[in-house]
Amino acid sequence: MKPFRASPWLIALLFPACGVLPPAPTPAPKPAPEPVPPVVPSVPPAPLPTPAAAFPTLKPVAWAALASWQDDAAGEAWPAFLQSCSTLVKRSAWQAICAEAMAMPAPDDATARAFFEQRFQPYLATQEDGSEEGLITGYYEPLLKGDRVRTERARYPLYAVPDDLVTVDLASVYPELKNLRLRGRLAGNRLVPYATRKEIEAADDNGPGKPNGFKGRAIAWAEDPVDLFFLQIQGSGRIELPDGTHLRVGYADQNGHPYVSIGKLLVERGELKLEEASMQGIKDWGARNPDKLPELLAANPSYVFFRELPDGLPGPLGALGVPLTAGRSIAVDPRFIPLGAPVFLATTQPNSPEPLNRLVMAQDTGGAIRGGVRADFFWGFGNAAGERAGRMKQRGRMWVLLPKDYPLATVRR
Repeated sequence: MKPFRASPWLIALLFPACGVLPPAPTPAPKPAPEPVPPVVPSVPPAPLPTPAAAFPTLKPVAWAALASWQDDAAGEAWPAFLQSCSTLVKRSAWQAICAEAMAMPAPDDATARAFFEQRFQPYLATQEDGSEEGLITGYYEPLLKGDRVRTERARYPLYAVPDDLVTVDLASVYPELKNLRLRGRLAGNRLVPYATRKEIEAADDNGPGKPNGFKGRAIAWAEDPVDLFFLQIQGSGRIELPDGTHLRVGYADQNGHPYVSIGKLLVERGELKLEEASMQGIKDWGARNPDKLPELLAANPSYVFFRELPDGLPGPLGALGVPLTAGRSIAVDPRFIPLGAPVFLATTQPNSPEPLNRLVMAQDTGGAIRGGVRADFFWGFGNAAGERAGRMKQRGRMWVLLPKDYPLATVRR
């Protein structure tokens, strides 16, 4: 087979995945019945390692550099850490640490903190320009009203991945394009851009396959188009069905077009002030301007496809393939921070100077999460979580915790 060659228009389509289709989660093993003695900090620490040139945005630091590290209830992060370990334990760099953690009884805060101090090396996350601060936003698992079938009220489809969507992992062709994927559809022997949001929604309005050939299969139908739009931004959520039961859905794939912020558009058009361009502000604007709403939503060409998730999960599945934990999971850019790694986050509460300094796990990704110091903080499920997530747009710093023998030279950025 001849190697794939990207033409100029293909390069224009390059867009990082919001998360690949995650594997079914592996449940964390039950703790061993025999207690393990508390971990005690080691004697004088070894000299800080030299960061590998292949991963220059992580800078090794001493534990004392982590702002308010001693103030966090580190034991509360342990269940999320075990979720990461259920996948990471299969990887050589994490195997010993995760096997030990999974065999321990649930530690208290001091024991958990000592475990990380003894076995991990902290790295300050920096931007590519060397700066140490970045944007911290929030996301959550929303609840929508809907149905499994189309009704007069439930008219807006949640599509599964279309059969004709082609995804190319560019790293298999160009190693320098790691974590990038190309999406499109075949037209004869050519790969062409996939349908935009406007084209997909027009096809639905005009019947299957009209006017642009899109033939999507809906797995559910939502009652509100704005709620559905924000479900696509969040990446996962629940649909409340007429009988009161919930259908949980999660990110499956994306149409390959870049995400465009409709909040930013409303500010640029003078429709909202900057401080009003939150999720709640956009919803309020949509309620006041129903005639303008379709054009606004169509201005974002990105479109997310979903899949139904199993019942009984403790949380939505992130890109790592494990359930997310409210208040202890974040989405990151995997080019700069390895998925699954513990991260100490120092930021503030939404729209507040109150500190939010917390040990979290990098368990998810997102199309808008780009950069070495960039995180999306998972607040959990429901309206209260949505209120906090919608207001969160803070500055913050991040420290990545990696096993002391972690092979930084082979990290895939």
